[in-house]
Amino acid sequence: MSLLEVRGVTRRFGSLVAVDDVSFSVGAGEFFTLLGPSGCGKTVLLRMIAGFDLPDGGAVLLDGRDLAGTPPERRPIHTVFQSYALFPHMTVAANIAFPLQMAGRPREEVERRVAEALDQVHLSDKARRYPNELSGGQRQRVALARGLVNRPRLLLLDEPLGALDAKLRVQMQYELMSLQRDVGITFVFVTHAQDEALSLSHRIAVMNAGRVEQIDEPARLYGYPHNRFVAGFIGSINLFDCEVLEAGDATMRLRVDRLGEVQAPARAGLRAGQRGAFAIRPEQVHLAAPGEPRRRANRVEGRAREFLYVGEVTTYVLELECGATFSALLPNAAPGSARAVGAGEPAAIEWDADCGLFLEQ
Repeated sequence: MSLLEVRGVTRRFGSLVAVDDVSFSVGAGEFFTLLGPSGCGKTVLLRMIAGFDLPDGGAVLLDGRDLAGTPPERRPIHTVFQSYALFPHMTVAANIAFPLQMAGRPREEVERRVAEALDQVHLSDKARRYPNELSGGQRQRVALARGLVNRPRLLLLDEPLGALDAKLRVQMQYELMSLQRDVGITFVFVTHAQDEALSLSHRIAVMNAGRVEQIDEPARLYGYPHNRFVAGFIGSINLFDCEVLEAGDATMRLRVDRLGEVQAPARAGLRAGQRGAFAIRPEQVHLAAPGEPRRRANRVEGRAREFLYVGEVTTYVLELECGATFSALLPNAAPGSARAVGAGEPAAIEWDADCGLFLEQ
């Protein structure tokens, strides 16, 4: 049986449907992420799980028990917010002890569990400090320790890394993974940052306009998105409208708008004349220099318009002869190495017949 079950949950604010008939389950010990753009309903959903808001329809169950009518303070759930929500007049130890004291735990137990929580987040030497004496990452770890100290069945994290700078966010991602693995508590994590979701999660629910578009493991979400929204939201991708010309057993022929005829991997259940989209990741294609002979099933000609160098890789954007743009991602052989093609120079993009995928409308 799943630890957490969300069954057909709906939440309306007047005419706005913020969460629209959402269902999913989360297993014990899982790191589960709600991912989506701002306003998609993920935080509203998290608040209903926590008990801060009530659904207009559906149910939230924990260990098979409906939480309807159970106030937030009586749910074995804790929420960590982006703002940390630490008490500025309390020391680190006092902030962490607060939930235990409110629960009436004996002093000896409070001291022992606070010490354990501080050790888990590597802040034992900061027990007597105040929040304003800590870095952003340290304050985040205090908030996590306070969430873990009363040993909740479920820890909810609402954009917990959103206020950190890029380098600290990466460091905290490693710490979150390590902490979740060590304590074994189930995490439900809310973020709009796809890189965080992909690197941290066991499974991800991609949300859009109040609904769940797809739930899957990170690698499958990236490699096999179910529709245009998921394909476009997760990572970078080239997307073109297309029509099926011929559906074979191993490959199929597509007429791709502005690209022409393309060979792509076969997909069961398709028929000639069916419309959809052809999608291919920038790292699946190869950049060919002018005059280089064709080596792969698919090739389009164009001219390099711009490039983005980010150390280990460079993303090239080509303007095709038809006026469309196409991105290719190439690894750099060495830091500061010469570009494969310069801006304004002619070039071609090639890819194999087993790359890319067809997405239905």
